Amino acid sequence: MNSSSFKQSGFTLIELMIAMLLGLFLTGALLTMLAQARQSFQQDENFARMQDESRYAMHEITNDVSMAGFVGDITVLEQVDLDATLVIDEDCEDSAGESFAFNLFHSTAGFDTSLMALDNITTADAAAKFGCLDEAELVEGTDIVAVKKLEGATTTSLANGDVALRYNGTVGALFVHPIDGAVPTPYEDRIYSPAIYFIRNYTNTEGDGLPALCRKVLKGGAKVVMETECIAEGVENLQVEYGIDSDLDGSVDELLTAPTQEQLGNAISARVILLARTSEADRSYTDNRTYSLSNADDFVPDDSFRRRVYTTTVPVQNIRNRNLITAAYN
Repeated sequence: MNSSSFKQSGFTLIELMIAMLLGLFLTGALLTMLAQARQSFQQDENFARMQDESRYAMHEITNDVSMAGFVGDITVLEQVDLDATLVIDEDCEDSAGESFAFNLFHSTAGFDTSLMALDNITTADAAAKFGCLDEAELVEGTDIVAVKKLEGATTTSLANGDVALRYNGTVGALFVHPIDGAVPTPYEDRIYSPAIYFIRNYTNTEGDGLPALCRKVLKGGAKVVMETECIAEGVENLQVEYGIDSDLDGSVDELLTAPTQEQLGNAISARVILLARTSEADRSYTDNRTYSLSNADDFVPDDSFRRRVYTTTVPVQNIRNRNLITAAYN
């Protein structure tokens, strides 16, 4: 047998080096594809989270604004007594000492206060109007909107410390459960839920750099306080335009960004605008667009966060309904 038939052949050094180089190219390409896919997934997840947060924020603020002034079947607010139990540890009274939470719906000037607004705030003006707001956490140039209303559904079970309106359609009493004064009979109870919406310059901890749409809400319990509740991270700006029915014919006569309290008593619609951004930056992207929101200053971010503007218009139903009822009785 010829020994040459047992001779084996293999890769030359050059062939082996070429194979290794091709393998490195393929591995690098695969790793690049995986990194891009991971980055794309993170971007999509980041954007989806921003959308969810913003939609929830829009739902909450528009629902409250649309119900501003809702007082059940009460037609004459002067028939609502303030019970002796109405004690609050932290109110949002203004610089003149006028209560926000328990001043129900009318101010000392006689104007309806179920819907209140500040346009493109300075932090000092905002803190002077609503004493429970901290100047250091507010964002200048954003709007503040405050709402006083009852919850839509009646309740048959109140916990100690709940703030509610008990009424029988003609008279009522605003109280902290358990009630101290006389009880109208028969009666219904509805939870009283005023809220002040504002943009805060952080979400979880001071200096975290992530703005949020927050609200001061009335919280009962051992102590009744106006407590901060942040409902959507990443919201950078809130702007509201109010449709005013100045001649009470049921249609919008003027759209105002800074209405007086008297004009707000005739508001029948509100256009709510939110500017939101993702919580994490996208290093492959630069946002240098110009954002023009209502009458706020133009904003050019020039950073790596992705943004979206959300806008909707809602009817302010209950102020208008109350005006119609009042007009019918005059």
